[in-house]
Amino acid sequence: MKNEIYWLVLTIILTSVVWIPYVLNRIYEHKLIPALKNPNRDSRPKSAWANRMMYAHENAVENLVLFAPLVILISYLQLSTSTTITASMIYFFGRLAHTVIYTLGIPYVRTLSFAIAWGAQFYLAIIILRSL
Repeated sequence: MKNEIYWLVLTIILTSVVWIPYVLNRIYEHKLIPALKNPNRDSRPKSAWANRMMYAHENAVENLVLFAPLVILISYLQLSTSTTITASMIYFFGRLAHTVIYTLGIPYVRTLSFAIAWGAQFYLAIIILRSL
């Protein structure tokens, strides 16, 4: 079974590539040179899916900042168990589902996928707190 660091690295890779489709959409909408001139930060894509993907990416970055230290602490404190590994895997698949569902614009399920990933993250925090 892969450890928590494996799932963290997959989450980092996922977060690091989610921007590609919506940037390609920006190039399609504005053409290459104007898109490369770094449009205003508040300039949102015209395409609804690209706009939602941009928000999903921002949310993924915000949550990675919470997930990464938890996994690093689990590893550092040698608290790894099959349950913490499973929680890390659930977090990754929850974030993957959240990104896809958010981009597709499916309400309610998006919130459920977020809550599942958040629950896995919260579980890791509880494990760390119990060990102190």
